[in-house]
Formats: sequence, C-alpha cells, structure tokens
Amino acid sequence: MSLPEHLIIPDWPAPINVKSLQTTRAGGISSPPYDSFNLGDHVGDAPLAVERNRILLNRLLPSEPVWLEQVHGIRVANADRASCLPQADACIARHRGAVCVVMTADCLPILLCDTQDGVVGAAHAGWKGLAAGVIEAAVQAMDVAPENIMVWLGPAISQDEFEVGDEVRAAFLAIQPQAASAFIPGRNGKWFADLCALARLRLNALGITAIYGGGYCTYRERERFFSYRRDGVTGRMGTFIWLE
Repeated sequence: MSLPEHLIIPDWPAPINVKSLQTTRAGGISSPPYDSFNLGDHVGDAPLAVERNRILLNRLLPSEPVWLEQVHGIRVANADRASCLPQADACIARHRGAVCVVMTADCLPILLCDTQDGVVGAAHAGWKGLAAGVIEAAVQAMDVAPENIMVWLGPAISQDEFEVGDEVRAAFLAIQPQAASAFIPGRNGKWFADLCALARLRLNALGITAIYGGGYCTYRERERFFSYRRDGVTGRMGTFIWLE
C-alpha cells in the first residue's frame, strides 16, 4: 500500500520487517488550531475529529496502536499485552503487528529497533523525560545488546528555538557533564538546549551509535508540524513503529 505524501517515512536502514511512520499536521479533518491531522484526544479538539483522524491512520497500520497517557516520565508500556490506556512515556513490542506510538508537538520522538528483528520501541523525550532516563528505561525494557540497537530521532523543536532555564541545564550536567556541549548561552541566564544532541549523548553512553534522523524542527516548520511552544493550543503528531 502506498502511503499519503503528508506522512514521513523514517530514513534509517532498519530491518525490512521493521515498519515505521511519522505523521505531520496535514491530511486530517480537524479545524484550527488543530488543523488538520491531530491525533491527540487530550488537547481540546473535537472528539469526533480525533476519532476520524485515527480511523484514517489505522487504515495504514496492522492493528490499533497502543495510545499512551504521556506524563514526561520513564515508565515503559508493553504493546504486546496492553489492554487499556497505559500511563507511560515509552512502549516496546515483540509480537508481530503490535503498534507502538508516542505523540509529540515539540518533544523528541525516538524510535528504536533491534537489528536482529526481535523487538521495537518508541519513546517520548521532552527534557524532563530525557533527564529522568526515559531512553535508558526503554533500552532496558528491550533487553537487547546496545550494538544491536538502531535509533531514529523524529521531528522536535530545534536548539535555536528551545530556550530553557539554568535548572534544566543543571539537571543534565548533574548526570552527564558532557551534556554541557548541548547548551549554548541565551538571555538573562537562560540556555538554548539541543534535544537531539542530548539524546545522542545518552544513547552513546549506553553504547548505541547507530543513530539517524534529527533533521526536522517542529517550531520553524509551521505548515508541516504542530508546535506547542510556538502556538500554545495545538494538535499532536504520532510516531509509530511495529514489526511486520
């Protein structure tokens, strides 16, 4: 089945049976400010519009995704046996056809796969989740040797647009001093943080070096992506992965 042009297919050399896709803000039926392919049912959009958008998407997936209640934490859900809305910020799957998803609108979506075809995962990585260890939690749940893990970094707010307080920088440096390289000085004691660089540092510390993606900015690409920091009230995009 050919995919609509408004969807992004992650550009990474994953095994042939690892399938993934990234939605944008285009291609749905939601009205402004959720226009138009909003997948979030917690942002104030009309429930019927969200439901119809998810139905449009489900035609491209092998099963209903395991939608998460994301709380900027480190809990990992298991898509193989999730039967209700799990409160988690990462998800893994080993069964064929079980679909993992995370939703974002500036936070960094991360896809992970075992190059030996055994397990896939997705993680929602805002600065709080990154600092708390959501990547480490997802990798631990996958239970795969680091050299066999491949990663794709999805659309997120870029460093030029992501100004944070000194407490954010301090939280990362307390765990990993090398994280200083991911911050550049801003105004009034603030800093511009590079979410993708912070994720790469955490992945590298785990021994994971096969990292792809990271080239999209949700804030600057207004016509293509939702951005919470830019717009406040807005929709959510989905980043999906499953084993075929």
